[in-house]
Amino acid sequence: MATRISRAELAARLAADIPDGAVVNLGIGAPTLVADHVPSDREIILHTENGMLRMGPAPDAAHVDPDLINAGKQAVTELPGASYFNQSESFGMMRGGHLDYCVLGGFEVSATGDLANWSTGEPGAIPAVGGAMDLALGAKQVFVMMDLFTKDGRPKLVAHCAYPLTARGSVSRVYTDHAVFEIAPEGVAVVDAFGDTTVAELEGLLGLPLIDRTTPTGG
Repeated sequence: MATRISRAELAARLAADIPDGAVVNLGIGAPTLVADHVPSDREIILHTENGMLRMGPAPDAAHVDPDLINAGKQAVTELPGASYFNQSESFGMMRGGHLDYCVLGGFEVSATGDLANWSTGEPGAIPAVGGAMDLALGAKQVFVMMDLFTKDGRPKLVAHCAYPLTARGSVSRVYTDHAVFEIAPEGVAVVDAFGDTTVAELEGLLGLPLIDRTTPTGG
C-alpha cells in the first residue's frame, strides 16, 4: 500500500495552498483541522456556516469559550476583527459567491468533479444535505479533504459517484492521505504524491487514468 500521511499533516498541506487574503469556509469533520495549520505569515479569513468571520484555531483546554463554536459545535477562537451575523446572512455569503474557497469532506468524488458527501444511504445516515450544497455551488473553488480509500479498501476517488450527489462538477482539488489530485478538464491529475507513492501505483489502486503533474525532487 502507498505511503499515507496523518490528518494533521494533510491539513497543513492543504492550508499551504490557500493564498493570503482568501475567505474560506471549513466544513465539519476533518476540514476543521485546517484552522489549526494556517501559515503564520498569511491572513486567511475563515468563515463559519453558523455565523462568524475571522475564526481562529481551536483553543487550549484552559481557554474554551462555550459561546465560540464552529458549525460542527467544536470550540474555536476569534481573531482580531472577528464579526458575527445570523445564519441567513451567512448563507447569503455562501450562495452569493463571496467565498473564495470551501474545504469539504467527501464520501466520493468523481473524475469530473462531482461531489457526494451527505449520504451513503445507510440506516441512520444524515437525513438532509444541509449547507454542503450551498457551499459546493457557491464557493469559487472547492477543495475536498478525505481518505483516498474506505476502511474496507474501496476507492473514494471514482469514475462516477454511486452515492447521492451534493453538487456536479464543483470540485477543483482533492486532498487525500496518499496524494493531492486536481480535477482538470483533461482528466484527474496528481500534483503531489506523498512518500514513496508513485502515480503508477495510484493509477492501479484507483483504476483511473491519471496525469502526472508531480514535481520531481532531488538532483
